[in-house]
Amino acid sequence: MADIDNKDQAEIDPADMEDVEEVEEEETGEDENSKARQLTVQMMQNPQILAALQERLDGLNGSPSGYMESLPKIVKRRVNALKNLQVKCAHIEAKFYEEVHELERKYAALYQPLFDKRSDIVKAAYEPTDEECEWKADEEEELTDEMKEKAKLEEEKKDEEKEDPKGIPEFWLTVFKNVDLLSDMLQEHDEPILKHLQDIKVKFSDPGEPMSFTLEFHFEPNDFFTNTVLTKTYKMRSEPDESDPFSFDGPEIMCCTGCAIEWTKGKNVTLKTIKKKQKHKGRGTVRTVTKTVPNDSFFNFFTPPEVPENGELDEDSEAVLAADFEIGHFIRERIVPRAVLYFTGEAIEDDDDDYDEEGEEADDEEGEEEADEENDPEYDPKKDAAPPAECKQQ
Repeated sequence: MADIDNKDQAEIDPADMEDVEEVEEEETGEDENSKARQLTVQMMQNPQILAALQERLDGLNGSPSGYMESLPKIVKRRVNALKNLQVKCAHIEAKFYEEVHELERKYAALYQPLFDKRSDIVKAAYEPTDEECEWKADEEEELTDEMKEKAKLEEEKKDEEKEDPKGIPEFWLTVFKNVDLLSDMLQEHDEPILKHLQDIKVKFSDPGEPMSFTLEFHFEPNDFFTNTVLTKTYKMRSEPDESDPFSFDGPEIMCCTGCAIEWTKGKNVTLKTIKKKQKHKGRGTVRTVTKTVPNDSFFNFFTPPEVPENGELDEDSEAVLAADFEIGHFIRERIVPRAVLYFTGEAIEDDDDDYDEEGEEADDEEGEEEADEENDPEYDPKKDAAPPAECKQQ
């Protein structure tokens, strides 16, 4: 505590301490408790002192309160028994997630025929019937018969003016561009390639094998590479860490592996050629050197950093893998099952609505707090006044 007091005093402006000293001089005749209360109020109104205290409190987050140390030995013994029970709960939870994975595998087989039909429609391998194309619009979107007829004529006119498109052009590219998490990975030179992407599939590991899933990106023949399928496999673990069992919170991705892309000569967008001029120290002559360096591209997704056997990575590699795991999980959980809704933008609107609702709830809570303060007879609005501009920078 002595260190904290010294630091707090060092951070207090001398001018602020003069105010404290004046309070003490004025209250010389009052009782000690009253003086202490007044001094506390005066100090707590000082933003520098509050900032120092907040810094100390932030440092205590996650630290033992000291309560456990104060417990009798017999009580600590019983708490240890509760911890052992908690470890057993974690192992049961791990089994639960293993069974969930089995259910995912089971239902993936049921979803797949629907996803295959979706793929056939997208790549023009199947033309849906009129019945399959009927879609009842929301009530607010319903039009009068006259408006429907007019819209139909306009659509027919447009169709006559341009060639009949096959399937749903640029379906997956549009999905990627509509999702911030994925569009951030896209470069302009990636788009012509992704126009050839026809389907994305999720394959789960077979029963009895370690938990994993593979993303398969299916491409039509193109001028960029000879692969018809690019894969990305994520290996997961669903068991508590023996050294830290209480941190278990469901399956976690441990590592991932990509695949080799067989690029056509001169079409590899993950590399770029740069030219550098070098001057000879002795003769002073200048030569131009050509060098190949990595280039930003979505297709770097298929060459993630390798995790060494000791599991230790530098900060940059850790950040890349963390983002990679998030993207892989998002494609598996959201993009593949709901692709059409990300194509139309409806799923994105739903995500935005979720965030808006949270924001509105926060605003409501703030409004309730303000109302409570205003109804409080002892509430003093002057105490809540914003500190001077120079204090906000502390």
